[in-house]
Amino acid sequence: MDSKRIDIDAIPGERWFSKDSAFEEDMELYWGDWGVASEIDDLKAVLLRRPGKEIENFDYKEMRFKAPIDVEKFKKEHDNLAQIYKDHGVKVYYVENQREDKPNAVFMRDLVFMTPEGAIVARPAIPARRGEERFVAEALAKIGVPIVRTISGNGTFEGAMGMWVNRHTVILATGNRTNKDGFQQVEYELRRMGVTEIIHMQIPYGHAHIDGLLNIASSDTLMVHAAQVPHDVLDALLKKGFNILEAPSQTEATETLGINFVALKPGLVIQAAGNPRCKELLEKHGIEVISLDFDEILKGWGAMHCTTVFLKRG
Repeated sequence: MDSKRIDIDAIPGERWFSKDSAFEEDMELYWGDWGVASEIDDLKAVLLRRPGKEIENFDYKEMRFKAPIDVEKFKKEHDNLAQIYKDHGVKVYYVENQREDKPNAVFMRDLVFMTPEGAIVARPAIPARRGEERFVAEALAKIGVPIVRTISGNGTFEGAMGMWVNRHTVILATGNRTNKDGFQQVEYELRRMGVTEIIHMQIPYGHAHIDGLLNIASSDTLMVHAAQVPHDVLDALLKKGFNILEAPSQTEATETLGINFVALKPGLVIQAAGNPRCKELLEKHGIEVISLDFDEILKGWGAMHCTTVFLKRG
């Protein structure tokens, strides 16, 4: 046996080591300045769908609009909302493409629920809306917003079925627009991100989403359609120190959507015009209100909160 041994170089060990950081910490460095964990922190970026061909020729009864729309006025109202955002330093992004048989696609909040780590892309419950989300996902990818989950399987979930209370608390609803499977998919992602309290809200029969029944205007003030919000939800919010303003007009709550406002920052909201009693109550409690004519878009049973995906707050 040869006593000489061949000296073989050792296989080198690892030279690249993993970066010990959370996705949220890396967001701005690798993806962009995105992330939402509030309904009221300073609004920095939004995603909208400027109405296109999908509103130019459709059966308003089939699509559950209140009445036929004036197409140009509909577009103008939407442009006016976008301009208010821009005037307040909000970056406005658009979904450029959409199916031509989806006039409800303007109501963007239903299609995305934004989190500190990126977007949860919804799966609409009703056939009239399903398919809109594909083009929203396309737009999110184009501008660099990470998609952390797309609701799948048998799950249904619409973005307006979630509402941030604070970084660790979210109201999450079930009802006609979100089933148990969809709820659980969203809950899993939120808890993984550090949300410790999920306030479950059952949407009453005949209503669609949280933001038509409850909305937050400042760090300590919210407005509700009192007769339609479960006691347990309001009790949980009262215990967090919120002053609960009850919409004084059922007509304004259900027809002109006085609760469906958007906070530009704590204590400053955009609200559809034609809600004098809700506006007066908000102002009495220190909330500044910008009124915007939204009558044409309201024919689709949605106001400014419905039309807006928040991409960055705070």
